[in-house]
Amino acid sequence: MPTGSSRTTSGVNRAGGAGPHPVHGGPGISTFKGQERALRADRIGTPGLLLSVLAASAPLMVVAGVMVTTYQVMGIVGQPLLFVILGVVMALFSVGYAEMSRHVHNAGAFYAYIARGLGGTVGAGASFVALAAYSALQVGIYGIFGFEIAGLLDRHLSTPVAWWIPALAGVLLTGVLGALKIDLNAKVLGVLLVIEVALIVVFDVAFAAEPGPQGLSLHAFHPATLGGAGLGTSLCFAVAAFVGFEQAPVYAEETSRPQTVVARVMFLAVGFVAVFFALSSWLVGVATGPDNVVASAGRHGPDLIFALTEPRLGTTFTDILHLFFVTGIFASMLSFHNVVARYAFAMGREGLLPAALGRTTRSSGAPALGSLLQTVISLLVVTGFAVTDDKPAGDPTAPILKLFTWGGNVGALGVILLMATASIAVIAFFVRRGAGRAQAGRLTAAGLAALALLTVLGFAVTDFDVLVAAEQGSLLSWLLPAVIGIAAVIGLVHGRVLRATRPETHARIGLGNEAFQLEKLNTAAAAPDPGTTPPAAPYKES
Repeated sequence: MPTGSSRTTSGVNRAGGAGPHPVHGGPGISTFKGQERALRADRIGTPGLLLSVLAASAPLMVVAGVMVTTYQVMGIVGQPLLFVILGVVMALFSVGYAEMSRHVHNAGAFYAYIARGLGGTVGAGASFVALAAYSALQVGIYGIFGFEIAGLLDRHLSTPVAWWIPALAGVLLTGVLGALKIDLNAKVLGVLLVIEVALIVVFDVAFAAEPGPQGLSLHAFHPATLGGAGLGTSLCFAVAAFVGFEQAPVYAEETSRPQTVVARVMFLAVGFVAVFFALSSWLVGVATGPDNVVASAGRHGPDLIFALTEPRLGTTFTDILHLFFVTGIFASMLSFHNVVARYAFAMGREGLLPAALGRTTRSSGAPALGSLLQTVISLLVVTGFAVTDDKPAGDPTAPILKLFTWGGNVGALGVILLMATASIAVIAFFVRRGAGRAQAGRLTAAGLAALALLTVLGFAVTDFDVLVAAEQGSLLSWLLPAVIGIAAVIGLVHGRVLRATRPETHARIGLGNEAFQLEKLNTAAAAPDPGTTPPAAPYKES
């Protein structure tokens, strides 16, 4: 990857082929990634990237928050089996997605891949879906964060506060950290992740050692446990638990060796999430007994895990678990915030959003304006839920069963749609390049993943009434999924308008920094007297 004052840049065509071409008759073209339209390169390696994407999965938040809420709201006992099934689907998806990551390095990952395979207009639609989906996921997490902080303050300091006060404080702190260097964020996320995993392993072992009345039952892995009206939204919840691994390509421009690091991290993350969450969700059911897990979740709500650990591991461990549950939630908020900021950056760089968003700060190389945009969106949404929350203190309806649950599932719907479309785009990308036969195995995997993901999407949309506890066909059960549909329509229309009015901008969709470097190359080649033009000074790290 060229850096410093390199005098080469990449020639890129719409099919995605790229190769170094020397610059003749013009000034040196610096392709150092720290320039205003590129993220700072070599900031993060395999360990840091793996920790960043796994932090988005927030293991402790998934086990104590997502899993318990799924048992409570959906009543599906077979969560462990769902993680196994979706692990296979995500692995199939990763085969083509990882191969694509070797050819396209763009912070707009999903929409960049879709644009390369299916064209700029579809890519524009995907970009707005990605922005809406990851924003919904990130903003939804503020609900459970505020609820837990408020609970800890009341329990340990006898200071009752409304959930939205710590939620808004979390929004501001996340916004500040989001504007800092990604390698710093990776270190913070990594430390928190390791502690979370260690704590989960400890209570998983305790649950296995002291099971509930049915012992170490494998009932949760029986296909019959997937029956019920909540299957679609349970699948949505489980997909939300996986979300994170597909973010690896978002950081491709900031990794040391994107051709190998990104693919490696994706497969490691999928394997970890599938095995770890299948085991943990099974052992939660074991601790209560499979026949009692839904009732126990309904009785204790988000405190179920703590109610199970206290008699087995003591009050001190449970208090520590509470603390790191909150830090794990915060780690997930920060990880998703970073992803949204980079999508906004990529879209601004390519003309899909205002150009100011496509700039990085010289001090950190981070997309500060993209971070600010997501902070403003979060403030507005959390404030909206706070204003409409007239429930008494301690009632989790607004922060957990609405903001957290609705945001997580709307976001998961968008990610499922993006995954399915990206799988189709992978097939189109390699077939158009004449590599269909050479990539036959990977393309078959991508096709199977697309079919499976579209099936999951259909189940999730039709079961959304269970999520909002409304009658089938109610307006709310269609309005929430419509958020993703509206985002797609806005993006597609925007793409068509760009194609008609600004074809040069439309042609750049999905090319990212490569298009910017080509523009500089063309400008340099058109200079009337290159010999009198001083060479561009190489960018120096601050």
